[in-house]
Amino acid sequence: MSYHVPIMASEVITALAIKKDGLYLDATLGGGGHTRAILEAGGKVVGIDRDDDALEHCKATLNGGVTYIKGQYEDAAKLLRAAEIFSVSGAVMDLGVSSHQLDDGARGFSYMRDGALDMRMDRTQKLSAYDVVNGYSEEELVRILWEYGEERFSRRIASSIVRARAKEDINSTVELAEIIAASVPHRVGGHPAKKSFQAIRIEVNGELSGLRAALDGIFGMIERGGRLAVITFHSLEDRIVKTAFADYATDCICPKSLPVCVCDHRATGRIIGRYKPSQDELNANPRAKSSTLRVIEKL
Repeated sequence: MSYHVPIMASEVITALAIKKDGLYLDATLGGGGHTRAILEAGGKVVGIDRDDDALEHCKATLNGGVTYIKGQYEDAAKLLRAAEIFSVSGAVMDLGVSSHQLDDGARGFSYMRDGALDMRMDRTQKLSAYDVVNGYSEEELVRILWEYGEERFSRRIASSIVRARAKEDINSTVELAEIIAASVPHRVGGHPAKKSFQAIRIEVNGELSGLRAALDGIFGMIERGGRLAVITFHSLEDRIVKTAFADYATDCICPKSLPVCVCDHRATGRIIGRYKPSQDELNANPRAKSSTLRVIEKL
């Protein structure tokens, strides 16, 4: 089972300023790369992931010092409290799909590898990519392709999908990728199905709908002086993180049209910075290209 080298691991560890024996949350455990780095820096970790493959991989490859919890990051605060953990020294979230999920054709995430239309990070959930592709109305498909993939040919692609499935169900990733590729003009620098597969994956796993709740819950669990580090991979999730961090770091969040503050909101965080991977990391791991790391400190 292969997992990617963790994105910006050294930057994350520096940003979190790991305290010896401090307890840190890895809310997107994945292959355990960031958790391993935290352990090596002297911290302890509670790791959350919805993917059983990830949990089993980490249990088999990481040494002690980790508490494992199966669940979704949007429920992180509730899951921690259920485990009688009421605060953490800091937290990291590495959003998006893991290399293992992409590289395993059977998981159905990749337009480059043939497999059943799945895309479920938690394979015990009911909704899959097959259900979205074969069951959503044309207008629903247009919406998710536009909103979650920023796909400007969303209407053309949705129409092609509906016409194809009227003949017989669309069952495989390669079949779907070919339908999409035939629906749009040739693109330079990227596969024509990339945005659509991203959109369907986000819909299947509810990645954006629960992100703000996850950030609010996790940031609320961090001790004063602790930090939250979040790695994003596309503009949609990065925009949510950027907005949340700005809210945490701002005293008044009233609409600008109001002449006086009525929200009584007070800043609970201080933005530390925004980071991109180094050229050396990009040379070693091209998949890091679109990543952005944002860090905020709890006041």
